[in-house]
Amino acid sequence: MVVGIDPGHNGANGTYPSYINKLIWNGRERETCDTTGTRTDGGYTEAQFNFQVAMFLRAHLLRDGAQVTMTRTSNYGVGPCVTRRAQILNDSRANVAIDIHADGGPPSGRGFAVLEPVADGPNDQVIATSEAFGRDVRWAFLRYTKIPLSTYDGDDGISYRNDLAGLNLTSVPKILIECGNMRNATDAAFLVSTAFQQDIARALEAAIIRFLRKG
Repeated sequence: MVVGIDPGHNGANGTYPSYINKLIWNGRERETCDTTGTRTDGGYTEAQFNFQVAMFLRAHLLRDGAQVTMTRTSNYGVGPCVTRRAQILNDSRANVAIDIHADGGPPSGRGFAVLEPVADGPNDQVIATSEAFGRDVRWAFLRYTKIPLSTYDGDDGISYRNDLAGLNLTSVPKILIECGNMRNATDAAFLVSTAFQQDIARALEAAIIRFLRKG
C-alpha cells in the first residue's frame, strides 16, 4: 500500500514572500501558493508541528510495511505550492493520503476538525472514499488523543471545503486534518508536546490501517 503525507506549510516560507504569495488555480478560484501557517502564542510554528507529526507517522507506516510519499522532507525549505503538493500525491497513486495541519482559530475555540473535499471534477471519483477515511480519522482522534471535536469548525468534527487546492485537485482518497487550535492555550499545550505529537501520529496510523483494511 502507498500512503501520501503532506505536512502543511514549510519552515522557511516566511523568508520568500514573492514565492508563497504568487497566485495559483486551486480548481475553483485563485489562492496563494502557500502561507506561513499559524503559531502558538509562545511562538511554536504550525510548520514545525505538521512536520514532526508527519515524520512520526511516516516511521510508523514504514514499520507497518507501507510505501510512503512525502510532499516535503525537511522543515527548512520553502513550499512547494499547494498545487504541486496535490500533484505529488496524485502521481504516487496513493491508496490514501492526508494533509496534516493545526488551526489558527479563535482563542476561545478548541478541538480538531476533519476537512473533506467537495466534488468539483478532478476529485469526483474519490469523494465517497475520502468521506469514509474522514470518519476513520475522527474515530481515531476521539479514541487515541485528548483533543475534542472542534467547537467552532464544521459539524460533529467534519467540515466540507471547496476552497483548498489539496482537496479540490486530489485524485486519491484524502482529507485534511486540523489537529487542534494553536491559538487556544489548552490545545496549544498539547500540540507543542512531543509525546502528544506521537499520540496524534499513532491515531492517524490507526485510521489509515482501519481505512485500508476495509478497502
